[in-house]
Amino acid sequence: MPDLVFFYGTLRTGFDRRRRAGIEERLSYVGKGSMQAALYDLGIYPAAVPAPDGRVWGEVHEIHGGEVDATAVFQALDTIEGHRPTDPDHSLYTRSQTDVTLEDGRTARAWAYFYNAPLGQAPRIPSGDYLDYVRVR
Repeated sequence: MPDLVFFYGTLRTGFDRRRRAGIEERLSYVGKGSMQAALYDLGIYPAAVPAPDGRVWGEVHEIHGGEVDATAVFQALDTIEGHRPTDPDHSLYTRSQTDVTLEDGRTARAWAYFYNAPLGQAPRIPSGDYLDYVRVR
């Protein structure tokens, strides 16, 4: 089964981050979706944290090209997200699989990055949609 990734912040369509990271060609858009979490504004990027009382909206992408491409994509994403696979306790974000609900109601398992540091005074984004939030900010 191919790996799916869930993007809810600056890796979503509308930002240029995937292309600049050199992973755009290794990803195929699956559709919009949401995961159970709360979303916070850290200033220049958002932070999702698991929470039973919220939904975070984003996009699901499939990594294609096999294991070599998946490894390269995860290496690039881990660098962007400050995730250290060998030292997750000291990572800015941790990567884990979570259930994502797609627009058509299907549920899929996808990799997502969850914030792993103190939120401080970061305001919660009530809509759970970072793209909409930055459009009106």
